Amino acid sequence: MTVLSGEYETVRREARKFAEKEVAPIAHDLYNEGAEIPMEIIKKMANLGYFAMAIPEQYEGLGMDTLTITLVTEELSRVWLSVGSVMTRMLIAGGLILNGGTEEQKERWLPGIASGDVLPAAAFTEPNAGSDTAGMQLRAVRQGDKYILNGPKTWITFANRANLMTVLARTDPDASKRHKGLSMIAVEKKPGNDFMPPHLTGAPIPTIGYYGMKSFSLNFEDFEVPAENLIGGVEGRGFYQLMGVYETARIQTAARAVGVAQGAFEAALQYAQERQQFGRPIAEFQVIQHKLAHMATDIEAGRQLTYYAAQKKDSGQRSDLEAGMAKLFCADMVEKVTSEALQIFGGYGYAMEYPAHRFWRDGRIFKIFEGTSEIQAEVVAKRLMPEKK
Repeated sequence: MTVLSGEYETVRREARKFAEKEVAPIAHDLYNEGAEIPMEIIKKMANLGYFAMAIPEQYEGLGMDTLTITLVTEELSRVWLSVGSVMTRMLIAGGLILNGGTEEQKERWLPGIASGDVLPAAAFTEPNAGSDTAGMQLRAVRQGDKYILNGPKTWITFANRANLMTVLARTDPDASKRHKGLSMIAVEKKPGNDFMPPHLTGAPIPTIGYYGMKSFSLNFEDFEVPAENLIGGVEGRGFYQLMGVYETARIQTAARAVGVAQGAFEAALQYAQERQQFGRPIAEFQVIQHKLAHMATDIEAGRQLTYYAAQKKDSGQRSDLEAGMAKLFCADMVEKVTSEALQIFGGYGYAMEYPAHRFWRDGRIFKIFEGTSEIQAEVVAKRLMPEKK
């Protein structure tokens, strides 16, 4: 079992303090309204350095390790998943630029991401290409000193509030090239729900949960981007650049799942001790005790898998197997735990008045986003097989 040092526990304690003081009082009502996270909360997160954690000090970041990011993510998601998920945008965009960008691009965008002045979004998925990353078809055609983008993207979370989008585009039309024909392009835009018509239009996608950040379908039509915004300056590297950030993204997503499950468990535990039936708290009934015992055990198992993956990543070792395992297990775990939490609440679990429903709604998304559970199982299975020579 991972035993955290005092430094890590301090990080956890401070993140929990922020979540309890600033987010918890507003989360439930805003969630029920389907409202977005207030910008004041996002600004406070930026001021606390949450967006700078993965960015090196030379680019005005904090240069913190993956385990530290994991702890902060877990605590924020415990109160409201979307608040913990804001950090995901920064990790992906920051990782793409840090690992694959030119020095000029790093100096241009990383300090802004670290400070929160640059809010990014990721535009990878397409209506006909979700898990099949190599099948992306949005075209980017080079014309002199610019690229012309045409095509749709979907499930771009935070697109309306972002002023920088990392867009995976096909720069080589040769279909046989697949992943070798993809490039990553940084698209700058003004924040707002109108985007930049007529060349960039979009609309939010109604969802059953994950409220706090809206996801959009976008359409690029003769949209011009400076050629200097090609991340890395060389075409054909986009697929590999994206794969390079997946380890951290999946570990952070597993941490989000642990946080949501912990929040659901704590709500169910409190309710079970307060709810009276047959003359005593339902927490005194063995069937409820066993539910709580299994929930706590599953959460801790997911937490330890996630921490281990983070520590292996921090050691500099390849960690796609551990990241895949953590994401796969925690996605199943959070769906199970949040469902059991709702069951403990009984009829009130189905009521908007109580928190069980929002943990349950949010818990289901983990088997879908940041790589479906089926894809995670493929990642794990392939790594278990002997490598072909």
